[in-house]
Amino acid sequence: MVPFCKEENIALTPYSALASGRLSRKAGENDTKRAAEDAYAKFKYDATAQQDSVIINRVSELAEKHGVSMTEVSLAWLLTKVTSPVVGATKLHHIEGAAKAVDLSLTEDEITYLEEPYVPHPLAGVMAQNKRENAKEKHVWTTGSQKIREE
Repeated sequence: MVPFCKEENIALTPYSALASGRLSRKAGENDTKRAAEDAYAKFKYDATAQQDSVIINRVSELAEKHGVSMTEVSLAWLLTKVTSPVVGATKLHHIEGAAKAVDLSLTEDEITYLEEPYVPHPLAGVMAQNKRENAKEKHVWTTGSQKIREE
């Protein structure tokens, strides 16, 4: 999508820049309150957890190499694609990590290394409903007919 948007001069403002925190901690480290309670994030990401763990591990590897947080690596990569990612913060260290990302420059090889295993995720929630064939339907801010798995 990024090449198309550049070609058509369409601005990008990604939400969930850290994939609901998944790009801020090592795969399997889901001991946060949000990881335990956010059913919508589970709905969006659990089905692709295995494929996503490859990228998460690479983010972790580059963070160790640079001596920075995974948040800094993730956002430094995103800043090579967009000007202003949307990052949520509930703690001071979230803000600090986001701010420090502007000081980290990734090499082209590192960027390629992060992007290489990526496979686009299916759209979920409201975005999945926003299709041409549904243009005349009334939309609501829900997951529509999609189901959030309760665990």
